Amino acid sequence: MNRRPSPTEIEAVVEGYDRMMHRLVQAHAPEFTEVGITMAQAKVLYVVMAAGRLLGIGSSSASEMADRLVELGLLLRNDDPDDRRQVVVTATPAAAALLERFRELNLRQLRELLGRLDGEELDVVGRSLAILLGAIDRAVGTDPGPTIQPTTTQPTTTQRENQP
Repeated sequence: MNRRPSPTEIEAVVEGYDRMMHRLVQAHAPEFTEVGITMAQAKVLYVVMAAGRLLGIGSSSASEMADRLVELGLLLRNDDPDDRRQVVVTATPAAAALLERFRELNLRQLRELLGRLDGEELDVVGRSLAILLGAIDRAVGTDPGPTIQPTTTQPTTTQRENQP
């Protein structure tokens, strides 16, 4: 096995992965306007459908789960002032904090997984992410933005000032 990668090298790949996922979402945003939904609405649909499939639940069970999340203080349920037949469900700050904890857990697990690679393997992952970012840019014809450098030669990523 090769040398172990440094935490800086691992972080460069994690940042590259995160950047790739954000750009992939941005690249598909125009497609969602064509079908009449926002990216946020698409994400909700995806989550509801995935949860239904994974948990084997129907809409009534989903409603019961929403009720439970309201009881836990993670969702707020209010009547729509414009259409009283509709209910508006919003996440609370506690829900946002909980989801941030999940996101941090996922990133920690990714860092731990990348830490099991040797430097050469991590470099392959970093170069692969750069290739995928390039493919996204070519698909949408955008400015390539930040690049991911191979970790064995450049342990940090290039940053742009206007990066979100």
